Amino acid sequence: MEYILGKREPYCIFCPEGDGHTDAERLILHRGRLTMVMMNKYPYNNGHLLVAPWRHVGLLQDLPDEEMLDLMRWLRKSATILKNLMHPDGFNIGLNLGAAAGAGVDEHLHFHIVPRWNGDTNFMTVFADVRSIPEHLEQTYWKLKPHFAKEGNPHENF
Repeated sequence: MEYILGKREPYCIFCPEGDGHTDAERLILHRGRLTMVMMNKYPYNNGHLLVAPWRHVGLLQDLPDEEMLDLMRWLRKSATILKNLMHPDGFNIGLNLGAAAGAGVDEHLHFHIVPRWNGDTNFMTVFADVRSIPEHLEQTYWKLKPHFAKEGNPHENF
């Protein structure tokens, strides 16, 4: 309900500036030269991540190959970190392009990585359209952060 009824951020959550908020406040796990990884503030499941280019772009065809390759590398790295740390049985990895496709922020493309476990859809989701997350976002953030720091290279040259 907070997402549906809450006040929208006056800035693009995927752009580098972040309206003066810290990376921890924004749940940013990785800042690369071209790509960022952040936790979803309104997750479908525990460990739900967002991978986006830093550049404010809404269409795949507007991404040069260098940015597309970097996004794909960070999708792979992020899924690997989640697999090793949280042991999901699978993943939903996707991209919603445009508001009609379900993009909440349609002017800045971003991929979703949603860890899935066998049986993770329960009666709360099915009957009440309510999701329950077993761990607080901040706790998950601080659990994941060191693994992204280890994967990130301050001298990335993609």
